[in-house]
Amino acid sequence: MTAGELVLVVGAVLVVLAFAALVVTLARVRQALGELRVELADLRAGAEPVLDELRRAAADAEQAMATARLDLARFDRVLGSAEAISNTAARSGRAARTTLSVPLIKAAGLATGTSRAVRRLRTGT
Repeated sequence: MTAGELVLVVGAVLVVLAFAALVVTLARVRQALGELRVELADLRAGAEPVLDELRRAAADAEQAMATARLDLARFDRVLGSAEAISNTAARSGRAARTTLSVPLIKAAGLATGTSRAVRRLRTGT
């Protein structure tokens, strides 16, 4: 056997060994992919109830927000009504004070004057 033939035989053996290593590696990769598929299926099965619960919680939160918006709108109307009533009461109070202050002052003055006159008549001065 010549040196060239020996190099060819050694090269062929190395190629066969490399091919065998490649086959083993691909078999392991295929096995790992199978295990990964199983784990992914388990993950999906486990995540589905959690996602359903999350969807329900989001729907409940959305409903609570809608209720809160309605309550806030109702409270805003009540607050507006209370403000209008307060303004009306303040105007009524001012009107009553303006209307009654002059006659009350005159009545107080008349009462004071009358009491002084009665006192003078009693004392004789």
